[in-house]
Amino acid sequence: MNHTDDSAAGISVPDTKVAREATELVRDCTSDLIYHHSRRVYWFGSLQGRNRGLSFDPELLYIGAMFHDLGLDTRFHGSGRRFEVDGADEARRFLQGHGVPDDSVRRVWTAIALHTTPGIPEFMEPEIALVTAGVEYDVLGIGFHDIDEADRLAVTTLHPRPNFKREILKAFTDGIAPKPETAFGNVKDDVLAHFVPGHRHTDFVEIIQNSPWPA
Repeated sequence: MNHTDDSAAGISVPDTKVAREATELVRDCTSDLIYHHSRRVYWFGSLQGRNRGLSFDPELLYIGAMFHDLGLDTRFHGSGRRFEVDGADEARRFLQGHGVPDDSVRRVWTAIALHTTPGIPEFMEPEIALVTAGVEYDVLGIGFHDIDEADRLAVTTLHPRPNFKREILKAFTDGIAPKPETAFGNVKDDVLAHFVPGHRHTDFVEIIQNSPWPA
């Protein structure tokens, strides 16, 4: 992988053994869709960190970005756990295998586990906040104009997003539909409601009203 492949918009992928092996692992075991999305999350998260004046560890942010959607893979369809937790656990195993300190492992695990839980990561450590910021930018367009058009174009030229809206929604559906119970209380319930015929929303209010408590 040459320098051009690892640099865009004034942001570079960390030139470390851990980062290189993470790139190879994710490239080998995920689709082009998830690989390019994950790389964009790193760049957009980094750019938002720069905009916000945050000091962060680029390597930890990169690992969090690269592993954040790994849990959508078919091998986790029977896990019974939220895909975010499956991805976070994979990142933890990877980092522990490289002797990364426990606090750094915790940050990456938390960044991945919370990346679809809005309103919380932004108040945590920068690496946690910025994985979510990168995801929100690439998937939802939150803060779209915070990043200059030239920088945005540099990132999407390096890692294009053809038909991304349609394809990422399909990836979410395929990854979550086999374990619909994991969508309770989070945004993936919206995905299943849109794309899985007959999906029944698990209603928080109904659970309270129908609990075994007499009142």
